[in-house]
Amino acid sequence: MKSKMWDEQTIHAFQTTLLDWYHQNKRNLPWRADTNPYKVWISEIMLQQTRVDTVIDYYYRFMEEFPTIKSLAEANEEKLLKVWEGLGYYSRARNLKVAATQIQENFNGEFPQTVEGIRSLKGIGPYTAGAIASISFGLPEPAIDGNVMRVISRLFGVEEDIAKASTYKIFDQILRAIISHENPGDMNQALMEVGATVSTPAAKECPEWLKPFCYACAHDEHDKFPVKSKKAKPKDVYYLAGVIENKEHEHLLIQRPENGLLAKMWHYPLEEVEPRKYQEFKQLWQKEDSKQLSLDLVAEDTVPELFSSWPVVWQKRHFGEVTHVFSHLKWHILIFYGRTQTEFLPEHGKWLDEQSFSDLVFPKVQQKIVQQFNKTHKVE
Repeated sequence: MKSKMWDEQTIHAFQTTLLDWYHQNKRNLPWRADTNPYKVWISEIMLQQTRVDTVIDYYYRFMEEFPTIKSLAEANEEKLLKVWEGLGYYSRARNLKVAATQIQENFNGEFPQTVEGIRSLKGIGPYTAGAIASISFGLPEPAIDGNVMRVISRLFGVEEDIAKASTYKIFDQILRAIISHENPGDMNQALMEVGATVSTPAAKECPEWLKPFCYACAHDEHDKFPVKSKKAKPKDVYYLAGVIENKEHEHLLIQRPENGLLAKMWHYPLEEVEPRKYQEFKQLWQKEDSKQLSLDLVAEDTVPELFSSWPVVWQKRHFGEVTHVFSHLKWHILIFYGRTQTEFLPEHGKWLDEQSFSDLVFPKVQQKIVQQFNKTHKVE
């Protein structure tokens, strides 16, 4: 850290200046209407990995469906996920229900008022705990997210890599030293607001009211902060997807395991293949004469297991491909279509008609597959 810790006079001046700016310029967001810990909690979880303007409508719908901790604890999971549909990262919604149940069982239905109690809830980490503790209960706890780290790194010239977990301690120490004990909730929100609206990643300098406190502006190094190593490129993973239709015009869906990526979500059958195999399938089944190909005329090692494990007559071409990027993985999916006259049901599978599709919660990658298939299928 290049800048020394501020003295008490500077800290007081910063608190006053920051809070004055915040009270005059803060955005009118629905979860700021009061400091109810349930509302603060729901909004903070929704805002993880999601833009504010996207969250607003979801927040209103969620509060209408689940206005209390008790109603959330008792919620049907499918209904909960349907309300959440489109926000992604569905484990957040499931964790909310688990945490609501914890509050009902361990805290007599009342939101815990200590940092330790808040942190004991499923899905709540240091940032969310700090936000709830400060905003709802007036505790001088920092709430450190990406926006706050960017602001503080510029104010104090923090040169440590913010992508490293060890750097968190530096920001925690700084914020505990400068946070207002009289109004910690507003100060945390003010720092978030500065990062979201004025000290953005693209900002070339701070506004005039903030410049006197900013190390980066004083040394013409605004673009240097925060210091952050580049993210590792997402790993490429290759799948074949089978859209299988039965004589009742229902489609086969498979439920993913209870843990891991897209836990318990429904999707078309997927088979992971090596990159070389993926390209072979892509090239083989996109030939103009591929509709005339018979599987028994194709070399055995070029027929995916997905094609041969069920009593399905596959159309001898693929229906395009989709890609979907997760934080650490990039899925490449080649889509195939087949029909069956035989009744069969794989483990963790079910058949659904078109109407039932609209009632089911699909992850975005499955939505992409459906859209691509429908687009290609209608052309034929």
